[in-house]
Amino acid sequence: MASSQVVRIRVAQHAGVCYGVERALKLTIDAASAARQPVRTLGPLIHNPRVVAELSAAGVGTAGSVDEAEAGTLVIRAHGVVPQAIESAKHHGLDVIDATCPYVKKVHHAAARLAADGYQVIVVGESGHPEVEGILGHAGDGAVVVSGIDDLNDIVLGKRVGVVVQTTQTDERLGQVVASLVARVGEIRVINTICKATHERQESAERLASSVDAMVVIGGKNSGNTRRLAQICAAQCPSTYHVEDADELDPIWFQDVRNIGLTAGASTPPAHIHQVIDRLVACNPDSSVEWNRD
Repeated sequence: MASSQVVRIRVAQHAGVCYGVERALKLTIDAASAARQPVRTLGPLIHNPRVVAELSAAGVGTAGSVDEAEAGTLVIRAHGVVPQAIESAKHHGLDVIDATCPYVKKVHHAAARLAADGYQVIVVGESGHPEVEGILGHAGDGAVVVSGIDDLNDIVLGKRVGVVVQTTQTDERLGQVVASLVARVGEIRVINTICKATHERQESAERLASSVDAMVVIGGKNSGNTRRLAQICAAQCPSTYHVEDADELDPIWFQDVRNIGLTAGASTPPAHIHQVIDRLVACNPDSSVEWNRD
């Protein structure tokens, strides 16, 4: 950015940490503050390497399995786990804090209900993602994951199919899968379990990206919801950049740019957003910062 150029920096109406992540962080930090025994999370608490590193500095470890936890307090990650993991932790005598996002819990209940009612459960989501693996653990025998309509060609569908969706997926992806299933099964029941926070962030990011010259998306590179925000923004604004922290910003990206949009994934704390804003402003002290509220 040229120093003589006035740059308008606009932050999306809905950006950054969501309720489920905020709750998981509070539960974990409170546990670490009160505990006399080790506190570990079962896998990374959230998909944000910077936050995981900050938790480690505060004394919160990460266990790859229940056996690794050995003793003390085990925090269940925000993405949730299969029921057997919690049962195993309790059997090992660990103090269990369930920090599963309440919206993810709703998907667990929906999948279990569909399975109990005799539906083959289809999970629309990212195969191998921790949230999806947890959902499958509640979805009964025969449950399958599809990331898009092409995956449907490789599975045997029952006559009665029930659909749930990973909380951070898009309405467009869900709609495509459902439309394809309607023509192939006798009965379909769809429970749209995309969380409100995801929908709000995607919608406001898309709206902002359509009206700026460059777009910055902040959050973990391993975060599915943040990557989808970047994809949505890139479809509207080709000059879209996904960064985890301010140090990744390259001034070359913003040469001759007058309008910069900014959003952040649901696992991105406010401090990380402010650091990026501060770096952008430092490149041009005449910049104006607008927090969209409309």
